[in-house]
Amino acid sequence: MHYTILSRSDQKSEMIKGRMKKYLDDFDFVFDEEEPELIVSVGGGDGTFLEAFHSYQHRLKDTAFIGIHTGHLGFYADWVPEEVEKLIIEIAKKPFEVVEYPLLDVKIHSKNGEGYKHFLALNEVSVKSNEGTVVIDVHIKGAHFERFRGDGLCVSTPSGSTAYNKALGGAIIHPSLDALQIAEMASINNRVFRTIGSPLILPKHHVCELLPLYQDRNFLITLDHYNDIYDNIDRIECRVSDEKIRFARFRAFPFWKRFMILSYLMKDKSW
Repeated sequence: MHYTILSRSDQKSEMIKGRMKKYLDDFDFVFDEEEPELIVSVGGGDGTFLEAFHSYQHRLKDTAFIGIHTGHLGFYADWVPEEVEKLIIEIAKKPFEVVEYPLLDVKIHSKNGEGYKHFLALNEVSVKSNEGTVVIDVHIKGAHFERFRGDGLCVSTPSGSTAYNKALGGAIIHPSLDALQIAEMASINNRVFRTIGSPLILPKHHVCELLPLYQDRNFLITLDHYNDIYDNIDRIECRVSDEKIRFARFRAFPFWKRFMILSYLMKDKSW
């Protein structure tokens, strides 16, 4: 099997990467950064895992991911440093189970006719502005749904529903469901302006389009942990992608158990 290891580059993560590479090479695995079949992410939290996903999203059909967390527990990291030897034996001795999670397909269309920029997101895409209130027309399945006014909007995947979406009061969605969720950031609701005021969960065949009312403004768009400024936006098209991320599972780690552990640790000041 061909594999690669992405590390956060801190001393602890690099040490684990070196140890894993030595053992896997001894088992006749091939270290291959170009066409890996298995990608191991080693780092604190989910930042390193998200970097691994974006670095290899062109190989989603041929690659499976697994995470080791060396700092704060991440949602996508199943293993801790003390279990490295056990994980190596699991990788070397038996085939892994593949678990697939939905992804978000995002197209940012320009109003000047230059086409669009295409992205995949594992967690979410969020839209904000540095120039005052965000005013966006929300279209669902090609029909106008509402006009949003506020700080911004977040569109998340089911696995991303436990991240920024949760902080915005969104629902937690099991990743076996092909869906996306729209959550508001500090919407303006008064006698003049009104939004739905509730997260929206859309099925796979429903496309969400965000159309800025003031297209001459700059927008801060965040895809997972990558930020960029965009102007002259005609619309932002979000849908459940036809592609999925594949996780390598060597033991059962149910979604709700994972979520409850993270919720407990987030309440614990020592985490």
